[in-house]
Amino acid sequence: MKTQITELFGVEVYTDKAVRVGTVDDAILNIDTKKVDALAVGDLNPELVQMKGFTGIKVPYRIIKSIGDIIIIRHFTNMFPKNESK
Repeated sequence: MKTQITELFGVEVYTDKAVRVGTVDDAILNIDTKKVDALAVGDLNPELVQMKGFTGIKVPYRIIKSIGDIIIIRHFTNMFPKNESK
């Protein structure tokens, strides 16, 4: 399946554990290989601990599992807060 890069802008990004990461702002291309290297994701989920203070992140294309109405990436446990009692 081929998709125009511009069709990805604004698409929601979730992990395969159903955690919202953010929305696609841009695509980072490798001119030499003519492939997408990463997606720039903004409007980040405020629950992402390691992302506090950042307005966006680069999601490597290799961790993307699926692209459709939403984008699904592999879930990384260390990216998210541990459940703590308040």
